[in-house]
Amino acid sequence: MKTENGERKTENVQVPVFNADSAYAFVKAQTDFGPRVPSSEAHELCAAWLVEKLSEYADTVLVQEFRTRLFNNKGIDGKNIIASFNPKATKRIVLCAHWDSRPFADHDADEANWNHPIDGANDGASGVGVLMENARCFHNQPLPEKLGVDIIFFDLEDYGPRQDQAEQYYDNRRNHWALGSQHWAAQPHVPGYKANYGILLDMVGGSEPNFMKEYYSQGYAAWLSNKVWRTAQDLGYRQYFVNELGEPISDDHLPLNEIAGIPTIDIIDLRPNSSNTSFPETWHTLNDNIENIEKSTLGMVGNMLNYTVYRE
Repeated sequence: MKTENGERKTENVQVPVFNADSAYAFVKAQTDFGPRVPSSEAHELCAAWLVEKLSEYADTVLVQEFRTRLFNNKGIDGKNIIASFNPKATKRIVLCAHWDSRPFADHDADEANWNHPIDGANDGASGVGVLMENARCFHNQPLPEKLGVDIIFFDLEDYGPRQDQAEQYYDNRRNHWALGSQHWAAQPHVPGYKANYGILLDMVGGSEPNFMKEYYSQGYAAWLSNKVWRTAQDLGYRQYFVNELGEPISDDHLPLNEIAGIPTIDIIDLRPNSSNTSFPETWHTLNDNIENIEKSTLGMVGNMLNYTVYRE
């Protein structure tokens, strides 16, 4: 059911229409900068753009700058970008994605490309693009005062070692991936920060997605995973939000669960029959570009998030 101004109404709550074209434009704007590899010019320019755009929508926007170490023990600077809506509300939801892109196309079919950075249109930019459009919706249709949302774009998620060199850097004591979320989970932007739950988006822009219930998500927050999948299925997305248990994925949701103590799930495209390590065929290849982004997938995920949030 829609109201006269185009908003959908459910359970006496008006849910704003999620604009898939706008989300796609936000994805393309990121890839137009080129690969957003930390310490690059494209990374700096994209960070400034993200902060500028989010400042048009959110009540507060801040950049959490941090320094960490890569797999090769090299020090590097990162930026987590945090946009808050209703910052004084004690009931909070975290919506997050990573905004950096991988410096190595190490799953490309051509070995000559393995040291080339990727555009990361799906792996990074798609989740950010969806959440940017969610942010625009939250601005245009304000959330209830009792509910606060923090949109967090994590940096340095995708700077792990090249797959053919991973064994030499293997270290049980340190996770070389998800460095930005590890930092935020240990030192959140608000001391003593608490949230009711979190939802992570990763690779949410591909064609014919297969969103299974990621293993760790189901272990840490089955109630949330089940709730989100029911919402998606109620909206007609049953074909893509598959009610099956997926593989365990090491992603930004783990630090939120294990360090910050925030029940968080990962909405991620899992392909058990893929030749590319259970992810879409474009994963960590030069083909992860804007040509392989589907507006309909962005729209489906963003619409589901709008319904999930506004129904709170």
